[in-house]
Amino acid sequence: MPLLSERIRMRVKEVFDTLPAPVKLIIFTQEFECETCVDVKQLAEELSLLSNKVKIEIYDFVSDKDKVEKYEIDKIPAIVVEGEKDYGIRFYGLPGGYEFNSLLHAIKIVSSKDSGLSQDSRNMLKSLSKPVHIQVFVTLTCPYCPMAVETAHKLALESDLVKADMVDATEFPHLANKYQVFAVPKVVINDRISFEGALPELSFVRHVLKA
Repeated sequence: MPLLSERIRMRVKEVFDTLPAPVKLIIFTQEFECETCVDVKQLAEELSLLSNKVKIEIYDFVSDKDKVEKYEIDKIPAIVVEGEKDYGIRFYGLPGGYEFNSLLHAIKIVSSKDSGLSQDSRNMLKSLSKPVHIQVFVTLTCPYCPMAVETAHKLALESDLVKADMVDATEFPHLANKYQVFAVPKVVINDRISFEGALPELSFVRHVLKA
C-alpha cells in the first residue's frame, strides 16, 4: 500500500518538476530491530518515482560499514540528502507528518544550492571557525517543528562547518532523555547550547555562534 496519497504525489511532482539539479536520498536501514526502516525505504522509493532528478541509494547499517563511516551515521533509520556534495543534512527517523515538508524543503535547497538565508545570516556564519552539530528534536505532530528543522538545514547548506539533523524524539527516546526533551522543537548545538521553540533565523544563528 502506498504511503503517499494521489493528492500528495501530485503536489510533490509539482515541486520536483522545478528542481534545477539532481538530488540523492541515501538511506541507512536494517531488516531487524528498526520499526520505521521499512517505511523510510518505501517513502524514498515512492519519491524517486516522481522525478528522474531524485535518486536513491540504500545501505545496510550493519553490513555497509564503509558508507556508515563515510556519512557518520550513528542511528537508523537515517536519510542523507545529498546534492553535488554532502552538505551535512540528515533526517533520523521517519520524516512523516509535518516533517514531510521538511524533507521536501531539504531536497529543494540541496538541488538549488541556495540556502535562502538572509545576507546578515550568511555574513554571521562566515565567522565560524569550528565544526557545529545541530540536532533538532521533533515529533511528527508538531506544527512548529519544521521551521526549526528547515532553518538548521539552511545553515548546513550554507556552511561546510555545520551539520544539521532532524531527530524524531519518539523514535530515539534515549536521546530525548539524554537531552531532556520535554517540549519540541528542541534544538541542541554541540551538546553545549540548547533552546526550545522555533526561533527567528537571526536568533537561531546567534545561538549557533555561541556554541
